[in-house]
Amino acid sequence: MDFEYSEEQQMLADSLRRLMTDNWTMARRRARQGGLDPSAWNALAELGILGLVIDAGHGGFGEPPASLLPVHLELGAGLADEPVIPSCVMAATAIRASGNEEAARRWLPRIACGEAIFSVAYQEPGRRYATEPRDCRLAGLVLDGSKHLVWHAGAAHAWIVSARDAASNEAVLLIVPADAAGVAVTQTNTLDRSRCGRIDFKQVTLSQDHVLARGAAARAALDLALQWGTAALCAHAVGAMARLLDITVDYLKTRKQFGQPLAAFQALQHRMAEMVVAKEMALSMAYVAAAALTEPDARARRRMIAAAKLETARSGRFLSQCAVQLHGGMGMTDELEVGDFFKRLTVVELLLGDSAEQLAALEETA
Repeated sequence: MDFEYSEEQQMLADSLRRLMTDNWTMARRRARQGGLDPSAWNALAELGILGLVIDAGHGGFGEPPASLLPVHLELGAGLADEPVIPSCVMAATAIRASGNEEAARRWLPRIACGEAIFSVAYQEPGRRYATEPRDCRLAGLVLDGSKHLVWHAGAAHAWIVSARDAASNEAVLLIVPADAAGVAVTQTNTLDRSRCGRIDFKQVTLSQDHVLARGAAARAALDLALQWGTAALCAHAVGAMARLLDITVDYLKTRKQFGQPLAAFQALQHRMAEMVVAKEMALSMAYVAAAALTEPDARARRRMIAAAKLETARSGRFLSQCAVQLHGGMGMTDELEVGDFFKRLTVVELLLGDSAEQLAALEETA
């Protein structure tokens, strides 16, 4: 896979960087408190970000997996907390991979233009990151159960929900509208000023049109959605690391002690070098994650994605902790955005499978 930016990708990255600078300042980002800003969402749609990996036949641009890198690196550098990954990467992938052409015709163009926002609801209370549904049940076409830790649950117009068919005992993927009768959403603010939510389904009556996929097709579509989401999340984290590193280096060059910049002290130079190595390691593994999406062997693909997520989490934890320490007491205050990057990188480790989950995946695929 060629990771050199094409002319179009470079132009897109430059345009997105300018958009981030103008619209994702610390003050504006904090003012949103994880809520959806329609103007910011529309700006991303106009730039083509939302339809990037959706094929041209369904209103998108049909870009290859490598295009996730320039886009999500910039989104991560700006700490964008809009539901681009859950809606435009994960949900779009699940719909595309399901083989349900009717659902693709109905929803993918709306996702690409920003009209429809999706999230993927697969985690069940008490079951950590298990992807196989158990307690969320579909009896006939009536859904009961709960999903929790649903990324941007409150912003979504619909969710892709995994459930267990009570009659056949097979897995099923459903598209459940947020305004369906019997649905209750409880939103929760997260550490990084984003939001997740718990969704309770009580006697939610659906139609056959809401069934996206069943059995092996449902399982494969969900797995692929999580893998694409993880690859995008790795790039997002690296973008955040790169920006945090720049902020820290600028601070050390400006802050003086004993009449000279902190950057002049050899011990701190060594620490900065270690931070650069950590960022480059994470970037290399983000390349691996993007390359994995073109890997036809499912076992190898899962192993590559798990290794990338594991290294991204490790590097993000190290770099963000160093950044806070190098800022001294200022690094602990809310006046600086250092803490914002620290919190985002902490949350990234937990999203879509923490380090223990990735280690388990590596062991299973060894």
